[in-house]
Amino acid sequence: MVTEVFTRKYCDPHAVRDEKVEATEVIQFAWDGTVREVDSCEECKKEYETQFEPLVDYSRPVKKRRVTKKTEDSAASGDESAEG
Repeated sequence: MVTEVFTRKYCDPHAVRDEKVEATEVIQFAWDGTVREVDSCEECKKEYETQFEPLVDYSRPVKKRRVTKKTEDSAASGDESAEG
């Protein structure tokens, strides 16, 4: 005898608020260098897309910024004037 098992996924943003809404979509995002995903309903997926999708066009890989000598000198002179 074969029995089918149905497992329901619930929307994680709604689950935080103790609500049970069935999830039909998956939201993927990067956090701490790893790709993560969250189960979501259509409403939360649309909300996510309207908030963050426009930013994807402007996003870029993060580079470590170098400190220039000019900013170090001005910071040092600022400390000296505060002491005097």
